[in-house]
Amino acid sequence: MRRFGKARRSLTAGLLAALAISVSAQVSKETLARADAALQTGEADKALSLLQSLPQSGEGAAEAHNLLCRVRLTLEQWNAAAQECEQAVRLDGQNSDYHLWLGRALGEKASRASFLSAYSLGKRTRSEFEEAVRLNPRNAAALADLGEFYQDAPGIVGGGLDKAEGIAAQLDKVDPARAHELRGRIAEERKDYTTADREFKQAIAVSAHPAFQWSTLASFCRRRGRWEEMDWAISNCVSAAARERRAGVALYNGATVLIQAKRNPALAAKMIEDYLAGPSKTEEAPAFVAHVQLARLKQKLGDAAGAEQEWQAARALASEYKPAQDAKH
Repeated sequence: MRRFGKARRSLTAGLLAALAISVSAQVSKETLARADAALQTGEADKALSLLQSLPQSGEGAAEAHNLLCRVRLTLEQWNAAAQECEQAVRLDGQNSDYHLWLGRALGEKASRASFLSAYSLGKRTRSEFEEAVRLNPRNAAALADLGEFYQDAPGIVGGGLDKAEGIAAQLDKVDPARAHELRGRIAEERKDYTTADREFKQAIAVSAHPAFQWSTLASFCRRRGRWEEMDWAISNCVSAAARERRAGVALYNGATVLIQAKRNPALAAKMIEDYLAGPSKTEEAPAFVAHVQLARLKQKLGDAAGAEQEWQAARALASEYKPAQDAKH
């Protein structure tokens, strides 16, 4: 009888331990989901707080490190981002997206490094993008990033337009719009601007969400100094974004084109305001960065009070974002 009671107590303890593990795993999943949501809405401080409360090993740890990497990327903390992404890959080396994000973090570091460091980082960037594609040949984002790397990088680190063309052929089967965009960039690199224009417009024609491709065409026209065509593409970007619930970030991209062109700051400000007010904010255009851009535009437009509100909004979302902290106002 005593032995039975002891066995029952052991069974109960085991069940309670299993329940505790299950609850802990569920809490981690919920926390990861909340952190990802905060990342997408540009709440960097909230995302960091949630992620730093999670265990550094066990279930969900790799995803936590990947999300930390992506938050650090939005904050432009390249070294910290790369370290977190490296940890995610160490914990789960078979995840295509983890290699993709590590490649992106290394690429950001490479673009700001000395020649010797950039050479090493460039090769590592290529390797991570290639591994992401090897693990998932249908990962459209990884294919697009690898193709852009091949198109843009010198041969000494593994770049090459012929390689980029091969990636465009793979993208044809996965994401035709991105395939045409890549071919447009390849043609532009070759100074074949007629073909580039045709490819960027074809990307619009085949895209399910053409607002993004209109902003890409606008950027191409800006680089070529074709101002009337740029304005036409921006206008179409705004119209397409109004019809596409998911395409709000295209407004931010289009506003960035106007800022780079130093044209129509009032329209650029309106586009960013619409992006921030909309339902489809994303880490591709962090809300706190959008607030900083909007603050600068309002300063140019003579709205000092409005600019100050935007600086405050940026700092409230991301206390570690240096451009917002360093701003003179």
